[in-house]
Amino acid sequence: MTETTVYLDNAATTPITDNVLEAMMPWLKEGYGNASSLYSLGRKSAIALNKARAQCAEILGCESRNVYFTSGGTESDNTAVSGAAHAALLSGKKHFITSAFEHHAVLEPMKRLAREGFEITYLPVYENGIVRPADLEAAIRPDTSFVSLMAANNEIGTIQPVAELAGICREHGILFHTDAVQAAGNIPLDMRGTGIDMLSLSGHKLHAPKGIGILCAKDPYPFMLGGSQQNGRRAGTENIAAIVGLAEALRAAAEHTAEKNAKLRPMQERIITEISKLPGAKLNGDREQRLACNVNISFPGQESETMILKLDLKGIAVSGGSACASGSLEPSHVLTALGRSYAEAKGSLRISMSDLTTEQDIDAFLTALPDVIK
Repeated sequence: MTETTVYLDNAATTPITDNVLEAMMPWLKEGYGNASSLYSLGRKSAIALNKARAQCAEILGCESRNVYFTSGGTESDNTAVSGAAHAALLSGKKHFITSAFEHHAVLEPMKRLAREGFEITYLPVYENGIVRPADLEAAIRPDTSFVSLMAANNEIGTIQPVAELAGICREHGILFHTDAVQAAGNIPLDMRGTGIDMLSLSGHKLHAPKGIGILCAKDPYPFMLGGSQQNGRRAGTENIAAIVGLAEALRAAAEHTAEKNAKLRPMQERIITEISKLPGAKLNGDREQRLACNVNISFPGQESETMILKLDLKGIAVSGGSACASGSLEPSHVLTALGRSYAEAKGSLRISMSDLTTEQDIDAFLTALPDVIK
């Protein structure tokens, strides 16, 4: 097998960058103290923890005390939904709203709640992969207490009108959560400015290590018991090195978002234009209202797995959709929500770039793809 030389699956995970690793190293070696300890080694860790939390809060537009470090996006999403469910049991308002193409980290907890007596409304996303605010307004009922709609889709990259959706929820006094795992590092995020109540993100999507994420929430229901860490909401000794790495990755991403998108948008346009020339190729999701780093195209009559493996033999890494659904025999729920047929959904490729992607990477991919399709 050829060694991977072109990496175009950054929506699945990203490599740790030098600046992030450099920020982490002192806390992997000398700064190993427990942040809950009173002696100086522990206090140094506590200072680093508080500094990282404040830095993340400033970038995300929320209060520092509302930043909770988790193991990643899945835990953050699960916690947001389960915490809202606990509040709903107390209020009696057990109607939740989400969309048909959310990440499984939101959809699976919703399915469980439905089995437990909650009512879940799934908003359509249409062929362009965008939720319409009017549909949200129409779905709200007197017993609606929670809405979860992602900021940008993890498979097709479409960007949702989060500010408008959050505004509707605020007018009705409804808690609004957004899964920003794909959005973080690719578009600006401002919870205070957009009216978002709860936000999830994952470090390994923006050059931080795996196993670290954030849930931004005001006084969430305690979701990890056994200690007083993180205001008693998430017990357990904090992973200082990973937290510092995430804060540095988020800082770097926020400072260079515009620069990154200016670089990637022409690459994205080039990929879409060239692939669209291939027989039967169909772009999935809106062409304009999407992350600059994402292209998702269906090739009816092809199999995603076959295309991925053939490209891998040429040293090129892409995916067929969400890494979390890898190995499933079912077609992508995201693509079927757009109205794609079984054949179209089973023959899709997701090409996802990062600020490390080069024109040479795109050259190699576009050169290899036609032979793979044939």
